[in-house]
Amino acid sequence: MGIFSRLADIVNSNINAILDRAEDPEKIIRLIIQEMEDTLVEVRSSAVRTIAERKEIDRRVAQLEHEQEEWQRRAELAITKGREDLAKAALLAKARVAEALAGLKRQQAQVEEGLQKQNEDIAKLQAKLADAKAREKSIAARHKTAANRIKLRTRLHDERITDAFARFEQVERALDEMEGKVEAFDLGRKKTLADELAGLEAENGVDEELKALKERLGNRVTPQAAR
Repeated sequence: MGIFSRLADIVNSNINAILDRAEDPEKIIRLIIQEMEDTLVEVRSSAVRTIAERKEIDRRVAQLEHEQEEWQRRAELAITKGREDLAKAALLAKARVAEALAGLKRQQAQVEEGLQKQNEDIAKLQAKLADAKAREKSIAARHKTAANRIKLRTRLHDERITDAFARFEQVERALDEMEGKVEAFDLGRKKTLADELAGLEAENGVDEELKALKERLGNRVTPQAAR
């Protein structure tokens, strides 16, 4: 009776409500799964005993049915031999067997009904167990994600990282200052003779390269493109 009481509690339980009230959902879901697995083992063991009982009853029913047929055969034989007294005795024996058979068949029906109920309970328990295991994976994944986020945020707020970024900014400011000094040297400076000659040489080189390009292309250059 204790097994079925536990099973009914499990089947009718609301796992969400249990987890919502739990301070440590991971621990509670593991305990729920363990309880379900233990109960499943017990219910299966009970079902095995019930199946064995049904098989025994089936054999006894078959024996009594055979015995009932045998007394019927003997009664008929006694009648054919003119022994009405023996026929009556055989029919009385048959009646006693029939009464025992009727009681055994009622027991057989009860056992069959109980076995069917056990089968339904096992199916419900397995469904609950599968749901609990799925929730366990979900809770574990959420816990892992939360732990990783906490670790990441802890690292982001680490003073060493803050100091490192501060040093990077100092280096960048120093480089900006150095580049600014270089650019400052060029401010207000007039081009030297060498700078102007270098510019003319570069311009002349471009003109010569353009002329050579036109000669190679020849007539393929359209008037509009040539302008």
